[in-house]
Amino acid sequence: MTYLRISEAAGYLGVSDDSVRRWITQGKLSATTDETGRQVVTGAEVATLAQAAAEGRSHVPGELASSARNKLNGLVTKIQSDKIMSQVELQCGPFRVVSLISTEAVQELGLQVGSPAIATVKATNVVVETTGLAP
Repeated sequence: MTYLRISEAAGYLGVSDDSVRRWITQGKLSATTDETGRQVVTGAEVATLAQAAAEGRSHVPGELASSARNKLNGLVTKIQSDKIMSQVELQCGPFRVVSLISTEAVQELGLQVGSPAIATVKATNVVVETTGLAP
């Protein structure tokens, strides 16, 4: 079984360490201690909580529906444009997302540094990596 430290769980859930500790106190997550005496939670329990949170953000009637499931809310942090194409960078939580779109699209969307935006990822290939260390 995979165990995560409080800070790791908080990172995966997109909340503060204190929120995870409160959830443990409230019984929303269960914790145990590892061999070094640190409080840990199971990766499976964190994954279930993350999925439940994502389901709470599902489609709202009247909003545009999409087949893409990978949507990351963020802020535009940088735009580099030439006459035809633009490179748009977003900071979506701890993730930096870079997209190449037309300069015309940047103008039509009114994008500028600080604009809120959603990066929608639809890919046929996704690479999954791990450190290879056994849990």
